[in-house]
Order: sequence, then structure tokens, then C-alpha cells
Amino acid sequence: MAEAIDVSVRDGVAEVALNRPDKLNGLTLAMLRDLAKLARELRRDRSLRAVVLRGNGDSFCAGLDFATATRQPRTAARMFVPNPLRATNIFQEACWGWRRVPVPVITEVHGHCYGGGLQLAVGADFRFTTPDAEWSVLEGKWGLVPDMSGVRGLSELVGIDTAKRLTMTAEMISGTRAADIGLATEAVDDPAAASADLIDLIRTKSPDAVAAAKRLFNESWTAGERKTFRAERRRQLRLLVGTNSRAALKAGISNQAPKYGPRGRRI
Repeated sequence: MAEAIDVSVRDGVAEVALNRPDKLNGLTLAMLRDLAKLARELRRDRSLRAVVLRGNGDSFCAGLDFATATRQPRTAARMFVPNPLRATNIFQEACWGWRRVPVPVITEVHGHCYGGGLQLAVGADFRFTTPDAEWSVLEGKWGLVPDMSGVRGLSELVGIDTAKRLTMTAEMISGTRAADIGLATEAVDDPAAASADLIDLIRTKSPDAVAAAKRLFNESWTAGERKTFRAERRRQLRLLVGTNSRAALKAGISNQAPKYGPRGRRI
């Protein structure tokens, strides 16, 4: 993993920190490749219960570092080609790959959250932001559109008119405003504390059910009724025959929350 991304895993929580504070954590091509690769690696880690994305220094992420990207046109062109199995290219997978990780992914936003940084945040399941953070679909400033899976992410969070306005104007909005329109989950003074509280609560639930819920919502949110109902039945059947869900049901009846070990198995 490049030095521009710090990764640590403690007590079943992977903490991923963008680490170019002197560049406001602007994304290089190498960082995008590493983010996509890291999401694939964490997807296979059965000991995880959550992932936290954050930025070191004064900002979460100011977007793509165009100065470095334009110096590598051939690399950028290769990265633009989609993988036929995933239907995403590396730019998109660096953000959307977190949807494929079976545990909740939480972004902690402060300072700048622009362009590719906003699309990375939108790729997570939850976004806690400081009230004074600055959010912007900044691509419009450069005559571009969001192309790192941001269009799909925006469509799930805000109305189409709001998504169009944010994209067409590239206006800056505060963290408070981002939460008001549904772009952020919540505006809080301490995003790290908010994400820790949420993770503590999720830890008390069956990891199988949490993973199934994430997959179910992700695959059916924009689908038709038939596909959604089919997905509900499939996920529920798997849970009903699983040991973790039976333990959760028994504990729920007795009003005593079960405890789960580092590999997601009930203690």
C-alpha cells in the first residue's frame, strides 16, 4: 500500500486514512489503484466488523490531483477502461468498491470534500461530517461530470433536481447543508466519536444479518419489485439457517444482546 494511504486494523475495525495532508489529500492515480485494491482485500477479511475512511490533516479529500494525473496520460487512459466482470474502471472502483465490502463503511469528513473526495464519501454506507466542512461536486468547475460512480451514489441520496444542481453549479455547501439534503448522514462536531458509537451499536448485532442487509439494500434500492422481493427471500432464507441469526433471535426473545467474536461468530 502506498504511503499516501495509511491502513490499520484494530478490534475488527479497518481504519483507512488518506495521507497527503500537504496536498489536502488530493487523489493521485496510484492512490486510486490502491483504494480499489484495498477494498478488494478487505472484502475477503472475515474478521472485520466495520471500515472507517478518513483524511489526515486539515481535509478529508480535495478531489483528484489533476497536476499529477495529467503527467501520466497513458496510465490514466488504461485506468479508464472498465473491467468486464465488475463493470467499473479503476476510477469508479476506488469509490464503488466499498459498496462490495460486506461490512458497514463509514466516512468521517472534515475540511474539504470535493470532486473525487465527495464521490469516495458517497461510496460509503454512512457519512459523518463536521458542520463547517465544505462539500462540492467540483467537476463542473473544470467542465466535467462526476465519473467515479458519483452519479449513481448521488441518485441514491438526493433528489434528481438536487443532484443536477450540485453537478451543474459546482457550488460549495456546508456539512450542515449536506446533512440537511441527505448527502451526509449527520453533521456532528466529532465525526470520529459518531462513527465509533455507530460501530459499537452494530457490533451488538449479528454480523451475518448486517452483511445481508447491506447487500440487500445495495442490490435492490433502484430495482423493480420482483427483483427486490426475490432478493429479500434469498437473503432471509440464508439467515434463517445460520447460527448467528438463530442466536440473535434467541437473545432478542430473552432481551439479552449476544456477543460476537473477532471473526463474527457468537461467543
